[in-house]
Amino acid sequence: MNFEMSTEQEMLRKTVRQFVDEEIIPYIAKWDAEGGFDAKIWSRLAELGLMGVCVPEQYGGSGMDYNALAIVCEELERGDTAFRTAVSVHTGLNSMTLMQWGTEEQKQRYLVPQAKGVRIGAFGLTEPGAGSDVAAMSTTAVRDGDHYILNGQKTWISLCDIADHFIVFAYTDKSKKHHGISAFIVERSMAGFTSKAIKGKYGIRAGNTGELFFEDLRVPIENRLGEEGEGFKIAMSALDNGRFTVAAGAVGLIQACIEASVKYCHERETFGKPIGEHQLVGRMIANMEAGYQMSRLLVYRVGELKNKGVRNTRETSLAKWQSCDFANKAADDAVQIHGAYGYSDEYPVARYLRNSKAPVIYEGTREIHTIMQADYVLGRRQDKPLKNMLPKWPFEE
Repeated sequence: MNFEMSTEQEMLRKTVRQFVDEEIIPYIAKWDAEGGFDAKIWSRLAELGLMGVCVPEQYGGSGMDYNALAIVCEELERGDTAFRTAVSVHTGLNSMTLMQWGTEEQKQRYLVPQAKGVRIGAFGLTEPGAGSDVAAMSTTAVRDGDHYILNGQKTWISLCDIADHFIVFAYTDKSKKHHGISAFIVERSMAGFTSKAIKGKYGIRAGNTGELFFEDLRVPIENRLGEEGEGFKIAMSALDNGRFTVAAGAVGLIQACIEASVKYCHERETFGKPIGEHQLVGRMIANMEAGYQMSRLLVYRVGELKNKGVRNTRETSLAKWQSCDFANKAADDAVQIHGAYGYSDEYPVARYLRNSKAPVIYEGTREIHTIMQADYVLGRRQDKPLKNMLPKWPFEE
């Protein structure tokens, strides 16, 4: 059990933190208000090697371990959730799924350019009538010779108008329920594909989120990911990776709340002394620190399990649930510490609170994760090794 970061990991953290401090934080209030960020951020993420930080070098990535991805997500969300979300979706949900389930041809065609940051990947599972209940999806894929014809709709899809490639899930045999779902790699350029952004979001306003539409969209059979009927397993394994990045981001949001609150505690005085000297304010700061430290340990434990090639659905669920709840509470307390000023855009804590709510909902609501953890403890749920696992780290050539 080693709690120390490697020299390489510490250098990565320093690099990402400097990038966030210099190129995100000075502009995020404006981007949040405008509902989008400068496209040059994508090229900067690629230049820094952050688009494929945990992808093997042979596939265009940086070849670092899975906790390096956690560090990237933690530091990006310290700037704003929109940037962590971009990496979560691109790397966690898409690229890591290709690493785990893709054929060599699919990896060369899609993973390599994504790891280099030349192309952007996204993930399409949620539908208007299918969120937590994945089997309620209505999107279909009908085999037609050497193609599948996709019809349907996805919603709440991050990077909907930006991504080049999407991993999409559809029924190939609805009579089989979960076992009738299959996964496909869809390109934006394919005829029959359209997307539309959702406006008026409560939080993560700088990020692009919206809907995908498939109208008689023909997908070549070589773009099927895994076998027919493996889509549900692929989706759930992808969520193990996505939830890991969401949990790591929550750690960064707690850190941002601590930094903003401590700074304000030293600036603001009431009743003749700095507000940090009031015990109830101190209690909120202490709770933030406790949540930060516990969440970080849960996240890095998951990363180490991934490094060892061990299935981590249970541990990932716990990390995602607790980290996001801690972040939501930390943001709420940060607003409370700032008083009336916290309710305005003059300080960043209002944005933190708005941003903190979505992760409590997406990639498994807190209620879903609560049920999962109870089922594990009560012996009603057990995980078996998957047919395809993420490659262990260090990666083999």
